[in-house]
Amino acid sequence: MAGNTFGSLFRVTTFGESHGPAVGVIVDGCPPRLPIAAEEIQRELDRRRPGQSAITTQRRELDVVEILSGVHDGLTLGTPIALMVRNQDQRGGDYDEMRTKFRPSHADFTYQKKFGVRAWEGGGRSSARETVGRVAAGVLARKALALAGDVQIVAWVRRVQDLEAAAVDAATVTTAAVDANIVRCPDAALAVQMIALIDGARKAGDSLGGVVEAVARGVPAGWGEPVFDRLEADLAKAMLSLPASKGFEIGSGFAGTELRGSQHNDEFYMDGPRVRTRTNRSGGVQGGITNGETIYFRVAFKPTATIMRQQQTVSVAHEDATIAGRGRHDPCVLPRAVPMVEAMTTLVLADHALRHRGVVGDTR
Repeated sequence: MAGNTFGSLFRVTTFGESHGPAVGVIVDGCPPRLPIAAEEIQRELDRRRPGQSAITTQRRELDVVEILSGVHDGLTLGTPIALMVRNQDQRGGDYDEMRTKFRPSHADFTYQKKFGVRAWEGGGRSSARETVGRVAAGVLARKALALAGDVQIVAWVRRVQDLEAAAVDAATVTTAAVDANIVRCPDAALAVQMIALIDGARKAGDSLGGVVEAVARGVPAGWGEPVFDRLEADLAKAMLSLPASKGFEIGSGFAGTELRGSQHNDEFYMDGPRVRTRTNRSGGVQGGITNGETIYFRVAFKPTATIMRQQQTVSVAHEDATIAGRGRHDPCVLPRAVPMVEAMTTLVLADHALRHRGVVGDTR
């Protein structure tokens, strides 16, 4: 059905519901002869999986990936690649109340309104469980992206509620530094405060939101399409398709509106044979096309909708009611959103790298 597929040349279609038999993805357009092993995909799924720590959902899923097609003797075939992860720790009974009542700010009501039916256990397709397929596909996209050069993509938790890691250096931050703590903030001192804040919300039966920041270093100039398929537009769509995402800004973002053009413009200069900019308020993209500087952007995530408190709502029969949160949910989605943001960034860039090669005949 429309809406479950992302990408133009490098296309991914995810499938499965939160408490169904399995979730996964079909990847079409992946170049042939790329080396890939299940262990490489598993490493990224382990970063995304539930039950990682006390500040994530306690659902216990090993998320073991199965490669069903498109790979032979460790190489991609150029044919559709199907990846599947079986759900093993479903507890649908935790959601019995959601069968007849809508959770505030969740997709329960809107899915029911659109389709007249919904998978009420765990939120079905609107659950973050759906992102298993995106993260798995992101590993293949990274392989395709490597054909265009050494592109480095790193995301991290920049802010949880009002705690902000503003001093992280986007030019040097590494995945190792991000994964050094359970909240995935490379500012170690602030990470301790973030963990305590999230744990406090969890104990209070509440939830928190915040911001994930991401960079893509080493992207050559020239990627992106004019007008409707601008690179930042595709990045925005990718990020806003993630569960709980509510905002996207690239480069200076909204803060840039406080400057004058004379302050905001990125002046050009020659660095040997390469055209560079002295500042990077554009976030590496101008006119929808990359300019060769680092791409950086931020994604805002709302507090998790399902909370362990009684709230006012309405029933499927359109009667006023109350609902008490049950089930296993992240008190803050941000730590597990980091690999999701990285995967979606990789999908966008891999797709545009292939499109660029198709238009001009190379990837540089």
